[in-house]
Amino acid sequence: MKKLLFLTVALCSLNTLFAQMITKVNDPVEWINPLMGTDSKPSLSNGNTYPAIAVPWGMNFWTPQTGNMGNGWAYTYASDKIRGFKQTHQPSPWMNDYGQFAIMPVTGKLRFRENDRASWFSHKAEVSKPYYYSVYLADHDVTTEITPTERAAQFRFTFPKSDSAFIVIDAFDKGSYVKILPEQKKIIGYTTRNSGGVPQNFKNYFVIYIDKPFTQANTWRDSTMLLDSIETTAAHAGAVVGFKTVKGEKVQLKVASSFISFEQAELNLNSELGKDAFDVTKAKAKAAWNKQLNKILVEGGTIDEVRTFYSCMYRTLQFPQKHYEVDKSGKIVHYSPYNGQVLPGYMFAGTGFWDTFRALYPFLNFVYPSINREMQEGLVNDYKEGGFLPEWSSPGFRNVMVGNNSASVVADAYLKGLRGYDINTLYQALLHGANNEGPLTAVGRKGVSFYNDLGYVPYDVGINESAARTLEYAYDDFTIYQLAKALKRPQAEIELYARRSQNYRKLFDAENKLMRGRNKDGSFQSPFNPFKWGDAFTEGNSWHYSWSVFHDIEGLKQLMGGNDQFVRMLDSVFTMPPVFDESYYRGVIHEIREMQIMNMGQYAHGNQPIQHMIYLYNYAGQPWKAQYWIRRVMEQLYKATPDGYCGDEDNGQTSAWYVFSAMGFYPVCPGTDQYVLGTPLFKKMTIALDNGKTLVIQAPESSAENKYVQELRFNGKAYDKNYVNHFELLKGGVLNFSMGAMPNKARGAKANAFPYSFSVEQKIPQSKP
Repeated sequence: MKKLLFLTVALCSLNTLFAQMITKVNDPVEWINPLMGTDSKPSLSNGNTYPAIAVPWGMNFWTPQTGNMGNGWAYTYASDKIRGFKQTHQPSPWMNDYGQFAIMPVTGKLRFRENDRASWFSHKAEVSKPYYYSVYLADHDVTTEITPTERAAQFRFTFPKSDSAFIVIDAFDKGSYVKILPEQKKIIGYTTRNSGGVPQNFKNYFVIYIDKPFTQANTWRDSTMLLDSIETTAAHAGAVVGFKTVKGEKVQLKVASSFISFEQAELNLNSELGKDAFDVTKAKAKAAWNKQLNKILVEGGTIDEVRTFYSCMYRTLQFPQKHYEVDKSGKIVHYSPYNGQVLPGYMFAGTGFWDTFRALYPFLNFVYPSINREMQEGLVNDYKEGGFLPEWSSPGFRNVMVGNNSASVVADAYLKGLRGYDINTLYQALLHGANNEGPLTAVGRKGVSFYNDLGYVPYDVGINESAARTLEYAYDDFTIYQLAKALKRPQAEIELYARRSQNYRKLFDAENKLMRGRNKDGSFQSPFNPFKWGDAFTEGNSWHYSWSVFHDIEGLKQLMGGNDQFVRMLDSVFTMPPVFDESYYRGVIHEIREMQIMNMGQYAHGNQPIQHMIYLYNYAGQPWKAQYWIRRVMEQLYKATPDGYCGDEDNGQTSAWYVFSAMGFYPVCPGTDQYVLGTPLFKKMTIALDNGKTLVIQAPESSAENKYVQELRFNGKAYDKNYVNHFELLKGGVLNFSMGAMPNKARGAKANAFPYSFSVEQKIPQSKP
């Protein structure tokens, strides 16, 4: 009887397992949870995201606003009140927002100040999709619905029976304007609130049409209602319109904005919404998402895996946002956040290359090269109008993070085959950025004279995070070297950047086998604590940054003592306790806490510098260890839930890691044509490439247990390398992985299987570190 019971339970478990497998995805947008990562706060990030109601790469996003005006944490899952529905361009809570204003329905007593008008809500009465959002506002007995276009949106408010129903428009503080035109059932205004990176004349102009006549129309300023005014310019301006409603009455709004003018805002509204009903816009927005999401269709994953995959993919398609508009003659134009002029051509905003050069831009180059071609054209305009390429744009130059990683973003696009834009101007922009300090420390190269003279940025000359800067400059020089070769630049120029790419060697401390800050006189910084965050490094410690030699792992490996010692160093990251020294920050920053609590030792996947590290086992003949840890990270640190990330998501980068890893490969070194192999998650993935070809990735035995690659065949032929080539993948075909529960320790163990390293390709004479 016991055996029969055991067998019955086992069969039920198997049935449950198989029932959970998703055999086909027909409507990928419906698998997305936009609330993934929203259960965050400054002291602990589970993503630091907000539910973006948008279309892919749209100029304007919308989000329910639970935080106070000016709070970067605009929407947090733990909140229980909504203050308004905000147009946002915020790429990160740490960068905060610009071009923002809010709309809020109110009933009963007129309340226009944000805390007074705020309403309780519940996630149980909330529907959040990329293309549609709905929530019940309990204090007002109103249901709000929103659906977007690129530069416009429609609202639908379902009111109760009331003789005191209102819509509040809040243009926010720091300088704003509103005007009500009752006869047109229209409100116009502008907001100037921003967080930097804009010229003095910056404005976000908005226009709102409401489909119901107003019985009341007033503006307000600061905390005062202006009873006899329908037009106001103030530090903090807003408007209120009111009317009577019957139970269940739907009041609809059409909203659009522009960085250029009221006329352009009106044009954006008419061209994107026209006479479309709310449900037509909703259907178009859903179709816009599925058009992009259908580029990658997965089969043979669990419900959780499919949800997580498409929720991550949703994030990869958000930033950077389009910062351009289409004028009345149909030409592409933009307001320049660099010089304040309206100029022709593309522009994008809202990304930090320190984060996104690693996987987000390579993902665009692989699956969405057409949009990145526009982005590259936008970078040409950034350079022409700003004098440098941005390293963090929001919308113009922002003074945060280190490195000169625009070089990687530009080089990788061209080297991956993108064409049709002015690459020669972009190359000049790279040379300019590599040899000059910019107007801000995060633009160009801070410490460039030291770097070009000594080969490193010294620790003791008053430049923070000097080792991180040096390591990133050396990698960026490699990407310039690669692009210089492709553009057939003079040989002396090519060799200069080849030599500079080896500057990482200057920081290698043979005693500790780690990277270490170095003083101007050549001595290493002392004392040295490899667990000290910040100081010589950026949002990490030496154990995190010592792997930042993307282009020459062979060279790093030899410095560390060869394959065996290199693997032991990699292993140590996971086996050491999560100790830390936070003294540089004078407190525990959230990135430290996120590493500490993940139970992966010193591995800090919640921040970007170490995210490629797992794949480095492929360079030392033990790819099976990479396969183990990749799956461990995917299973433990990602989920389509409000706490579903393990740190800041950061403009699609951390999501792109998951999407690439689910494919079974990852771009360890942007600027080369290789992806380093991992372990495919799904039994089948079909990628519709931009050139019309189809790439199928098959791993029919893949499961939680069968994480190890036994064999790989590419278009039917045995394939024994630890990497795949970008241009071979673009030809389409089938990658067929045989998977098993035990590692195949022979596969990929020999040096001829290892991915690209500069030291193998080119021998450049170097002085000893």
